[in-house]
Amino acid sequence: MLGARRARLLADLAGQVLDGGAGTGANLPYLHSASGVVAAEPDPAMRRQIAANLAGAPVPAEITGDVAEALHQPDASFGAVVLTQVLCTVGDPDRALAEARRVLRPGGRLIVLEHVRGSGSLARCQDRLTPLWSRLIPGCHLDRDTAAAVEGAGFTIHRAELFDPFPRGVPARPMLQAIAVPAT
Repeated sequence: MLGARRARLLADLAGQVLDGGAGTGANLPYLHSASGVVAAEPDPAMRRQIAANLAGAPVPAEITGDVAEALHQPDASFGAVVLTQVLCTVGDPDRALAEARRVLRPGGRLIVLEHVRGSGSLARCQDRLTPLWSRLIPGCHLDRDTAAAVEGAGFTIHRAELFDPFPRGVPARPMLQAIAVPAT
């Protein structure tokens, strides 16, 4: 469902790329312009799935068990940090974004593809559902204002789009697609 968006967001990322909260490795096929990828994924089952996909990766890739809030990577070591469908589940999104900023090189880009808090009655529904939802879908929060968190972490959003790929009854919407850079 998000393949075309991933392709547009990730296809031209060059240099070293950090995929934070890489999950099963869904971003790997789209990172063909990168010189290398570090896929940070703390969940052992997900890391096994990524490992199975590494042979088909278009560029050299390595897997780490790092959590997004504590990356074991040097400062200013990546041209891009990709966070797709991870900021809703991390325990501390502000810390995860601070780590993304820390490991980005000057002029680097943060790529975000995430479901976010809606508005109006949807937002009120998300507020009520989040405690139950985050137990059913471990750690997932429906009510996070990710754009505000990105800006609060010292990034400037250059391009952003809210879109709604799901039916009205799905509470994990809308989604945010954004490209941000560290504010100067």
